[in-house]
Amino acid sequence: MYEPLNIGHSASEPFTDYSRWRLLVNDGGRHTWHYLRTDEECAKWPQNSIDKFWLGMKTNLPELPPAQNPMEAARNGYTFYKNLQAHDGHWPGEYGGPMFLLPGFVIGSYVSEMGFKDEERREMIRYLMNRAHPDDGGWGIHVEGHSTVFGTGLNYAALRILGVDAEHPVCVRARATLHKLGGAAAIPSWGKFWLSLLNVYDWEGNNPVPPELWVLPDWLPFHPHRWWIHTRTVYVPMSFLYGVRFKAEENDLILSLREELYVQDYYTIDWPAQRNNVCKADLYAPHSALFDTINIVLSAYEQCILPPFRRAGVEKAYELIVLEDENTEYQTLGPVSKMFNLVARAYREGPDSYAYKQHKLKRQDFMWVGKDGMMACGTNGSQLWDVGFITQALVETGLAKLEENKDSLLKALEWLNDSQIQQDPQHHHTSYRHSTKGAWGFSTKEQGYTVSDCTGEGLKAVMYLQNHLDFTPKLVSERRMCDAVDLMLTLQNPNGGFASYELIRGPKWLEWLNPAEVFGDIMTEYCYPECTTSVITSLAIFRKHYPYYRAHDIDRTIRTAITYLHGSQKPEGGWVGSWGICFTYATQFALESLSLVGETYETSEVSRRACEFLIGKQRKDGGWGESYKSCEQGAWVEHAETQVVQTCWAVMSLMYARYPHPEPIARAVQMVMSRQLPDGSWAQEAIEGVFNKTCAIAYPNFKFSFPIWMLGKAHGYMADLKTSSLSSEKSHGQIGA
Repeated sequence: MYEPLNIGHSASEPFTDYSRWRLLVNDGGRHTWHYLRTDEECAKWPQNSIDKFWLGMKTNLPELPPAQNPMEAARNGYTFYKNLQAHDGHWPGEYGGPMFLLPGFVIGSYVSEMGFKDEERREMIRYLMNRAHPDDGGWGIHVEGHSTVFGTGLNYAALRILGVDAEHPVCVRARATLHKLGGAAAIPSWGKFWLSLLNVYDWEGNNPVPPELWVLPDWLPFHPHRWWIHTRTVYVPMSFLYGVRFKAEENDLILSLREELYVQDYYTIDWPAQRNNVCKADLYAPHSALFDTINIVLSAYEQCILPPFRRAGVEKAYELIVLEDENTEYQTLGPVSKMFNLVARAYREGPDSYAYKQHKLKRQDFMWVGKDGMMACGTNGSQLWDVGFITQALVETGLAKLEENKDSLLKALEWLNDSQIQQDPQHHHTSYRHSTKGAWGFSTKEQGYTVSDCTGEGLKAVMYLQNHLDFTPKLVSERRMCDAVDLMLTLQNPNGGFASYELIRGPKWLEWLNPAEVFGDIMTEYCYPECTTSVITSLAIFRKHYPYYRAHDIDRTIRTAITYLHGSQKPEGGWVGSWGICFTYATQFALESLSLVGETYETSEVSRRACEFLIGKQRKDGGWGESYKSCEQGAWVEHAETQVVQTCWAVMSLMYARYPHPEPIARAVQMVMSRQLPDGSWAQEAIEGVFNKTCAIAYPNFKFSFPIWMLGKAHGYMADLKTSSLSSEKSHGQIGA
């Protein structure tokens, strides 16, 4: 199943025949890659532009007439981009970037005796080889980060499992870096856990993850159901696996890894002393004194557990694992919980079980083949997010009304119609879930999680398509739009802000219990400017079309949300982004929502300060460029290069605020147009997204949706500025006469 492979020293060329890869799109937005082994299969299922583009192959799409103005550039951009729309109406794409995900899929599959196809293994190896840090051969927490023990230790183990020899140059170099960083004994807690499952790190080296927490009374302020949902769904299976002390059976590879991963003799390591041993290169969120004290107490408990209490905790954790799998059709919330759940279900029910087979089937939804090989993605996709933005862009720019684009927009509307969640979870209250009726999730309906800003952007996209265009059917009924509004109104927190998946359930001091060391702000939900503004904009647009539905509630919600937004502005004028990089991203959302309640550069000090902040960051070439380190530090950090996507966010911000001076906008427009390729596309630049302060994640479709959006809007906006300027000059001339 995982026999050794003969791997060349260079990963610059594919390890498989890329002409045989196909992306299958079905079941409401699922997209999975398949390798065709026969010529007959290839003939029956030819590659299309979507396959070729994402594989990094030539699409052979034609060169377009050079754009003479921003609108023509936007039109060229969409002429290219609509070739990447799938038959069901959504735009597939990768969602990679984090470098701790793929080793989780490899280790989790290996210990569960679940294999990969030979072609998949080879392209995973190639991806890891291509993503090794050019300076030292290690890996970081994400593709643009410095080498860490977390990234290097886990990816080294993954390479060895996948069949790469220990003396292959990529392993030799990575091992040297790992040892220089102190070896795997200093890996952060999630890494300790994965290596413990693999049986190359002793369970005594982990801080306790007691499943008994799940049988404590729900009213306790630290009960796990109050944790942020991504943390909660990860620690449910972790607590189960810790409770049963799961570990793979020893074999030659495991014995060898025990020698390769450490700078000291594995069998002489003082494992309890490693519990808080985390390499400085990894450390972002050090343990609090409270957390370390609690771990001392829990470690003492582990020496004399109460067997009935432990059994009850293990059973409760397993019940929650099953409920999560059934609620999400085995997609689960994210890739880490996905693989922990898989290991747990394999351990309890075995490889012949329905759960095992479904997990194997849905595992494919997280795997993506790109030009550098096969990666693991941050969810089963970003389908709704990408559909929402490009459809809004087309309507706001007027491109939606062009005959050539109507079929594309109709398909997008059909996908939005099909992807709205129209009922609450199968296991609603028993799995501590928020309502989902009326929601749009981040990816697919099947995955089934409410996200506040995705619901806002999904509703906004539907209203744009159904209410602003004369050729679209009313597929999403008014009642279903009201369901989305009802849901969003349940998500506002007392301070007026909106969090991501649900209401804030726990006190802020829960962050003192953050066990992960490498992420920030993960223990409870937090209010986010981006989530809050997506809700504000969708509600503001909704009340224009449906002014009588819950008018008082909507007005109050918007008013208090605006108060939150004012309060969350940084003194310098921007807003810190938590899901995109960083100030340019969040400020765009903020100024859009403020404009819809009448706050612009002319009327609002808040908007004016934000515009001046952005203008102060514009570069000589007309663009903007911001590093992911801005998210880590909460302060603007310049990127080495100007970025097209961030430039578009900045210009969109200025236009939403009705910034009156055309010159900065014109310079930015020229910069974005200058980087457009002859076929209408834009090249991939730096990574666009982020989560939990430290981990960058890719949104490669942004390089289409936001340039198209910005350029199309800027064309009309600059014309309006010119007209108003001429009118003003004429008026002044008449007064002077």
